[in-house]
Amino acid sequence: MITRTVYREDHEMFRATARRFVARECVPRQAEWDEAGRVDRETWIKAGREGLLCTSLSEEYGGGGGDFGHCAVLIEELAAANVSGPGFSLHSDIIAPYILRLGTEEQKRRWLPKCASGECILAIAMSEPGAGSDLKAVRTSAVLQGDEYVINGSKTFISNGLNCDLVVVVAKTDPAAGAKGVSLFLVEADRPGFKKGLKLEKIGQHAADTAELFFDNVRIPATNLLGELNKGFIHLMQELAQERFIIAVGAASTMEAMLAETIRYTRERKLFGQSVFDFQNSKFKLAELKTQAAAMRIMVDYYLGEHLRRKLTAEEAAIAKLFTTETLCAGLDDMLQLHGGYGYMTEYPIARAYADARVTRIYGGTSEVMKELISRGL
Repeated sequence: MITRTVYREDHEMFRATARRFVARECVPRQAEWDEAGRVDRETWIKAGREGLLCTSLSEEYGGGGGDFGHCAVLIEELAAANVSGPGFSLHSDIIAPYILRLGTEEQKRRWLPKCASGECILAIAMSEPGAGSDLKAVRTSAVLQGDEYVINGSKTFISNGLNCDLVVVVAKTDPAAGAKGVSLFLVEADRPGFKKGLKLEKIGQHAADTAELFFDNVRIPATNLLGELNKGFIHLMQELAQERFIIAVGAASTMEAMLAETIRYTRERKLFGQSVFDFQNSKFKLAELKTQAAAMRIMVDYYLGEHLRRKLTAEEAAIAKLFTTETLCAGLDDMLQLHGGYGYMTEYPIARAYADARVTRIYGGTSEVMKELISRGL
């Protein structure tokens, strides 16, 4: 067991609150959410009421006044309970910071308190059918007409896409300028011409509502521009390090939780007159997995400490995401194998974890993109 020293007492007090909430409000509803393809809005409101949303926002805007350590604690507790679906971290730790850092005072006061309470659910619309990791290739356009922007285009793989009330939309404002012609806009979900598609059917994370979004001459006031005109690509790059590190934080906790579950299962499961655990192959494989989990934990906690000091670099975030997600996916495959046929049954935690984890090597930037980023510093 790795002794963790990165968290303060206030972080651990927050952990107790988060753990109770996850056990009471999330674990019992997982199957219901999976069936519905989304998390019910009442759970969002309850999370807001308990101070679990936008924990790092200042109290001035309705947040918890904490730091990224509080965000990480909630990510860890959801992962440790094998809960998938609540897009809390995307909402609180990825999108809300865009509004906090780039928004006008009017934008911040209008939206952030509702985000912290759970009344307003956020999504960010980057990926398109023809543009995933390559954000320079987005085709959604925003054309200024008088004092309004008119947005046309479509987005896909949008998390919180069904539940969202407000979307940060990545759109081209100068098509000839490539990456230097991208801007960000705040688009309310009730704008005429804005449409949410059907929920997308995924291999895993069934409760994480994911949808296509369509923009057909959607008119928004020019004041809904977020940040500077044509600086959207730069704005996005400044937040992507935290987004990628968030994935690493969850991966490390999932690895630990599923290793503990696999050890428990192999001790109880009997085969040829002995427990599966007692076979040398099982013990050696579990020893490898424990070593991998320890390496993940040490790496993540080191980088978490750096991030709390605002020193985490984009390259380090890429390293953390690449190592933890690749290790997790390979490790879960080994753990599922140790479960035998039962590991393929969705009623067993390892099966859901296995399916849910596969996307970690894709979203937030694929492993190949992470390698490209890391190789630039060689």
